[in-house]
Amino acid sequence: MAKKVAKVGVKKEPGYLYFVDKDGDISCAKMARGNKKGGKPKKAAKVGISKESGFLYFIDKDGDISSAKMVRGGKKKKKKVAAKKKVAKKKVAKKATKKKVAKKAVKKKAVKKAVKKAVKKAMES
Repeated sequence: MAKKVAKVGVKKEPGYLYFVDKDGDISCAKMARGNKKGGKPKKAAKVGISKESGFLYFIDKDGDISSAKMVRGGKKKKKKVAAKKKVAKKKVAKKATKKKVAKKAVKKKAVKKAVKKAVKKAMES
């Protein structure tokens, strides 16, 4: 539910974005369209309201400043216990891959030795 904070009565021009800036004044900036860039913001009206955290401030259809309580939604975070299990699984997976790589290296060395012996025997005969 929104409530009016200050009555200003700003007339909105099409193609401009109106917002409450950090100073609590109403500013407007030309909106970007296609490949054209937007403009720098300029003050439309000096009001000087003080913003309260947890509230969203906007310019309503009458050109006045209104505020609404921010609703925080989104996906809930998982518990840290689940995160620890993932880390443990990753460590186990890393160890398994290291063992596989080590076995492959040993096999390659054995094959190389066997090839060298075969070449040596062929050269001798």
